[in-house]
Amino acid sequence: MAVSPYVQAMQELFRANTRSREFPAHGAKVHSVAWSCCGRRLASGSFDKTASVFLLEKDRLVKENNYRGHGDSVDQLCWHPSNPDLFVTASGDKTIRIWDVRTTKCIATVNTKGENINICWSPDGQTIAVGNKDDVVTFIDAKTHRSKAEEQFKFEVNEISWNNDNNMFFLTNGNGCINILSYPELKPIQSINAHPSNCICIKFDPMGKYFATGSADALVSLWDVDELVCVRCFSRLDWPVRTLSFSHDGKMLASASEDHFIDIAEVETGEKLWEVQCESPTFTVAWHPKRPLLAFACDDKDSKYDSSREAGTVKLFGLPNDS
Repeated sequence: MAVSPYVQAMQELFRANTRSREFPAHGAKVHSVAWSCCGRRLASGSFDKTASVFLLEKDRLVKENNYRGHGDSVDQLCWHPSNPDLFVTASGDKTIRIWDVRTTKCIATVNTKGENINICWSPDGQTIAVGNKDDVVTFIDAKTHRSKAEEQFKFEVNEISWNNDNNMFFLTNGNGCINILSYPELKPIQSINAHPSNCICIKFDPMGKYFATGSADALVSLWDVDELVCVRCFSRLDWPVRTLSFSHDGKMLASASEDHFIDIAEVETGEKLWEVQCESPTFTVAWHPKRPLLAFACDDKDSKYDSSREAGTVKLFGLPNDS
């Protein structure tokens, strides 16, 4: 099979930029990493109850601030889709917090009904959706910080996301299904049987053409947004797929699990582009919004000082070999 020109070009690029570097971020394991919309900053959330923000300077991350205030683990975070200064964190302490990197202060604390495990910001920036361990999803007005709607689901809700057009809301569930609701009405549109087991994560590509889901069956499936049909599967991982990220041009898909590598695939063919070696399971991956640079965090132990201690580092892959 002939390798596509894109695959060839990216493989050449990664051969020259094959370095991963790690940067100390937290005192315990990192659950979530995310880039601001402009790509200048990377935020991380940790089991140590804090969030950290780094500035990307040339080929390294420089820690800018640590954000304290949560009373429990920061399980997930995300940035405002178009304002590069705002991000929001979801915690097991039954709150979400909105932060402004210019003041380093928490500009809002919103109380929720349960221990929060997933969060996303709507593409129009107006709403934040947060899901908790009791499978309740709360929709919060990003300006007034008040709850606009709340939905209790009868299944295990794993990850949540709007489509890029902001008119549908997607949930992955414990029965291997993708549930699609109209937005803002929140009326059920469709339930897709996507996987034979627990459907864990979901991501939309920046171009609005596809979305991908990762499952406990170790498969990643790619779906056509308009037709809602599965176009192809990626099957190089052996463990439940925990995290996914599309590159800025929508042409690469990174997926990770307890396998000791991150798979990078070409979206259009499913071909393997690259494999990023890791020493332990990977919890979270995020492509930079403008360049082929991948941030990720693993379940690392701090071998240098104390092998029982969690390292709490954030990693970058795609750096020049001579950097």
